[in-house]
Amino acid sequence: MSTTELLKGAAELFPDEVVTQAHVRHLDLPFNAGRFALITLDNGFDHTKPTTFGPASLANLNTAIDQVEKEASAGEIVGVGITGKPFIFAVGADLKGVELLKEHKDALAIGKGGHEVFKRLAGIAVPTFAYYNGAAMGGGVEVGLHCTYRTVSAALPAFSLPEVFLGLVPGWGGCTLLPNLIGAEKAVSVIIENSLNQNKQLKGAQVYELGIADALFEGADFLEQSLLWTASVLKGEIVVERPVIDRGEAWDQAVAKGRFIADSKVHGAAPAAYRALDIIEAAKNGDLQQGYDAEDIALADLIMGGELRSGIYAFNLVQKRGKRPAGAPDKNLARPVTKVGVVGAGLMASQLALLFLRRLEVPVVLTDIDQERVDKGVGYVHAEIEKLLGKGRINQDKANRLKALVTGVLDKAEGFSDADFIIEAVFEEIGVKQTVFAEVEAVAPAHAILATNTSSLSVSEMASKLKNPERVVGFHFFNPVAILPLLEIVRGEQTDDASLATAFAVAKKLKKTAVLVKDAPAFVVNRILTRFMGEIQNVIDEGTPVAVAEKAVEPLGLPMSPLVLLELVGPAIGLHVSETLNRAFPDRFTVSPNLAAVVKAGKRGFYVYDSGKPELDPEVAALLKQGDVVLSEEQVRERVLDAVAQEIGLMLDEGVVAEAQDIDLCLITGAGWPFHLGGITPYLDREGVSERVNGKKFLAPGLASVPA
Repeated sequence: MSTTELLKGAAELFPDEVVTQAHVRHLDLPFNAGRFALITLDNGFDHTKPTTFGPASLANLNTAIDQVEKEASAGEIVGVGITGKPFIFAVGADLKGVELLKEHKDALAIGKGGHEVFKRLAGIAVPTFAYYNGAAMGGGVEVGLHCTYRTVSAALPAFSLPEVFLGLVPGWGGCTLLPNLIGAEKAVSVIIENSLNQNKQLKGAQVYELGIADALFEGADFLEQSLLWTASVLKGEIVVERPVIDRGEAWDQAVAKGRFIADSKVHGAAPAAYRALDIIEAAKNGDLQQGYDAEDIALADLIMGGELRSGIYAFNLVQKRGKRPAGAPDKNLARPVTKVGVVGAGLMASQLALLFLRRLEVPVVLTDIDQERVDKGVGYVHAEIEKLLGKGRINQDKANRLKALVTGVLDKAEGFSDADFIIEAVFEEIGVKQTVFAEVEAVAPAHAILATNTSSLSVSEMASKLKNPERVVGFHFFNPVAILPLLEIVRGEQTDDASLATAFAVAKKLKKTAVLVKDAPAFVVNRILTRFMGEIQNVIDEGTPVAVAEKAVEPLGLPMSPLVLLELVGPAIGLHVSETLNRAFPDRFTVSPNLAAVVKAGKRGFYVYDSGKPELDPEVAALLKQGDVVLSEEQVRERVLDAVAQEIGLMLDEGVVAEAQDIDLCLITGAGWPFHLGGITPYLDREGVSERVNGKKFLAPGLASVPA
């Protein structure tokens, strides 16, 4: 079957494709280097809309290559270049269409179609050049790898092969060509390590330093400089020299390192990284076609698997639902925020002050019970600004301006009398928070929003003794504040629309993923994690060894084990949240006596790290009082997953969030749960847990699964 026939058949499977055009124009290169054909990828005048590759888009590129291939064979041109529209080169395959595929043969056709088109760039009779002028991901990177030479813009903000992150492999040449270009070690870093590190992106300079691009030019006149460089290359005035690739032991060590990284991140639970490493390992022999064939098969297998469907589902949650929160009130009701107050000056409060300061660039004032604490909080913010200055993230003028905007006072009346948004981050005890809000209400303007960063307490109860409870809203951040995107916005029983709208508007300016949640104990993330952790603690208390309980949930590929997570959160906080939920739901949430003993002993976790890896602290082991019921890993895993499925079902019945999608969005952005799980509900559906526990799946057919 010809490439044209292949793509024509595949196009019927992508009815909603935003089609990329491939415009060919000709120009005379500088220095009398000759006539040159430049292909520009463009899908319209909206420069914010990414350029993708579906079957129709690939067909358009194929047609453009037909033209330049004939011109090259006839000696009418000396070279061919490919670039993108302003700010965007191309971001890869059209995932909207990929998730609709129902048959393995159709998925295989997509892989083969991309390969057949891209390979033609390497076969043209004249040198080919890729000009990475803007964001390049996935297939956008790979189309350039098929060219003879590449340049990259110093202003390029994002460059990656993110397929493993989503549950795929770089399947249009990435796994095969990249290690043959820059060596296996660097390729493993880009394809495996960066992808599994929350889809880390490369900047233009890094692309050049890795050897992916042969030249780096400033963004302002990037194409002009690239064409000058191209002319010099074609005239022989510039000779591109690339390092000899080590195809010996170093290649094998790089693949082994990749497997270690994959094991540490997904624990064998997700196949994509391992399929990619198999292809990289085989690419050592330099047989490109063998690599392309392996990519086709791996791509088709993974497209039809649950991991990719969950990955696309998770991607859509973060990119779409996360930017248009379900249930958010009319944004026109939001009031302006020109000054922020922070009650407390401890670490959490100081992190909040820094975030508000950086994103809103308005005056921020901290208060606390003594001057030493206030000074420490302001000092923390100043020190973090100095770090940003030292890293070149801000200039001296901005550093001075930000420092001048943050102050600290002891008198709340002095600090908050003209504040529009006041958030408390004090001790997690309802009486303390009620007292703080009463003091703030007495001095704050009538329009000011009173926000609480509580992780588990009732927002309604906190506001119940105020004269104006309608302006109290939950504003729950996750630690570390600067990294985790989630912000649970909690509507109390009397919170009004204007206050809620203002909270969502502020969240957007803070660049957080806001999810509206009901005022229910521990809200979303902490409730699910506490039920999850509670079952782990229960089986340990009953007699299952700690190592077995921890290992039982490794197949989920979570970012860290339950007890390591407990250490990060802090055993005392974990105990407090479990006590809060035990009071609310004593039939499902227990308070572990062993955890209470660990907290009472002042231990910061269950492990010590003297050997460089976590080992059960002998002092903690001596504290543990266990029964004689020992479960297997499989039994522990089933019990934990059943508990989580039950809790999510109850939360949805209670209306804690609008839909299961919000549960998943919260776990992905607030707890770092992996994309290959889709958060959690797609995994529970896929493994049959949802139906076993609740009698039905959480998600509709075709959502995070192969369409029926």
